[in-house]
Amino acid sequence: MASSNCANCGFRAKYDNNPKSILGRLWRWHAGWCPGWKSYMTSLPDDERIQLAEKYKLKKYTGKL
Repeated sequence: MASSNCANCGFRAKYDNNPKSILGRLWRWHAGWCPGWKSYMTSLPDDERIQLAEKYKLKKYTGKL
């Protein structure tokens, strides 16, 4: 399997620049169920994963459900 490009995703950059844009909201919705994003997040060290989960408001990756 090819390595994940989630760290450099242009779609994710759209969210970072303007979370309320159509593409930003579409990425956020997509990140909630994307198997590639899940794989990327679970591969990160705990501190980095929690930091990203809090930034993107993805509670399932914080460990604090």
